[in-house]
Amino acid sequence: MAGILVTDAPIDIVGFGAVAVDDLIFVDHYPPADAKTAVRHRERQCGGLAATALVAAARLGAHCAYCGTLGRDELSQFAERCLRCEGIDLSRLVRHDNAQPIHSVIVIDQASNTRNIFFDNHRFGGPDPASIDPVWLRRAQVLLIDHLCLDGMVWAARVGRDAQIPLVADFEGDQDDLRFAELMDLVDHLIVSRDFAVNLTGTADPSAAVQALWSSQREVVVVTCGAEGGWYMDDAQEPRHCPAFPVHVLDTTGCGDVFHGAYAVALSKGLDLSERIRYASAAAALTATGLGGQTTAPTHEMVSRLLQEKFVP
Repeated sequence: MAGILVTDAPIDIVGFGAVAVDDLIFVDHYPPADAKTAVRHRERQCGGLAATALVAAARLGAHCAYCGTLGRDELSQFAERCLRCEGIDLSRLVRHDNAQPIHSVIVIDQASNTRNIFFDNHRFGGPDPASIDPVWLRRAQVLLIDHLCLDGMVWAARVGRDAQIPLVADFEGDQDDLRFAELMDLVDHLIVSRDFAVNLTGTADPSAAVQALWSSQREVVVVTCGAEGGWYMDDAQEPRHCPAFPVHVLDTTGCGDVFHGAYAVALSKGLDLSERIRYASAAAALTATGLGGQTTAPTHEMVSRLLQEKFVP
């Protein structure tokens, strides 16, 4: 039941990382410098890489838990309510008075279906290893991580690696920290956007980027390319392409995070790689047909329907 914490039940997916409160602002066109423009619509949603991936996974039927730190302020309470309403286990949530979620203002250009994100993460705290029982964590079938608060992420990744739990990673931004390099080496299911792959590998060809990101530690590498689909590979084979599902796009906010959550669900169910990619691609495509990331993350029935209606090889 949504909002009930069940700490002794099996855990499909445990997530670590970004929880955000997103204030979405919709405009006809993104304005140039020193200009004014009318706001057509605005709303507040819960967001963040980890939180959105977990919401997507929970909506697809997985039992999910979040490990992280929030505060007692209005933003923290809003984020916590949103996660509880999706049935996400928050029994390992730590509260600090000076902590709060990432707070983002997202301006969405409705003409081009693009967005600009302005975020404040100076009070965001990641997972606290001292508060997480490794025995409890080892019950998970899949771990979801991102690049924030690297000490906690590396700890979680090591626990997962030692327990042979698949680790699905969502990284973005410029990463030159030595701890990030350590974390990269622990990831076996690496799923990143084309922009991040280009920054990390120096190649604009997503197929070549997939190969450049491959290593002996990996099980899977995926580079997502939005409307152009994505490239993926496993076992050092040749990269394969998965086209995007043809849908009417309204807003791409959170699509990548939903892809990660849906991929983790498919992985926990034992689907093969091509099925995982198609399932995650369908979930991300459906998310793009509405406004905002978490509110439009689809159910399993919606994904199954799209997979049947619009076959993507």
